[in-house]
Amino acid sequence: VQLQASGGGLVHPGGSLTLSCEASRGGFVSGHVMGWFRQAPGKEREFVAVISWNEGSASYADSVKGRFTISRDGIKRMVHLQMNNLKPEDTAVYYCARSLRTGTYSSTVADFGSWGQGTQVTVSS
Repeated sequence: VQLQASGGGLVHPGGSLTLSCEASRGGFVSGHVMGWFRQAPGKEREFVAVISWNEGSASYADSVKGRFTISRDGIKRMVHLQMNNLKPEDTAVYYCARSLRTGTYSSTVADFGSWGQGTQVTVSS
C-alpha cells in the first residue's frame, strides 16, 4: 500500500490542524492498524496515535491525549488526525503508516511500514 499524508502547515500555539492520510487503491488496510507518528529534528520517530481499521479502537501518546483525535473513513480509505490546542513541542514531520501484520495492535514504530512521505507541522508564534 502507498500512503499519502497531507494537511501540515504553520500554526500559532493553541491553533488546530487536521492531517489526512490516503491509502492507495488496491492497498490492503482491513485488519491492520493505521498510525500517525512524528519526528522532530534530532529526535527519533515517535508514536502519536493509532487506530485499528476494523474496530476503530484508538490509542494516543500521553503527550497528545485529550488534544488529538484519530479517525478513519472506510469509504474514502483515509485516516485523519485532528490536532487541537497545538503546542510548539508538537512541531515535527508527521508520518502515517500501516502495521506490518494484521491482527496485531501495536504503537511501536518497528511494527509499522508503508511509511508515507510525511507532512511538516510547525507550531510557532
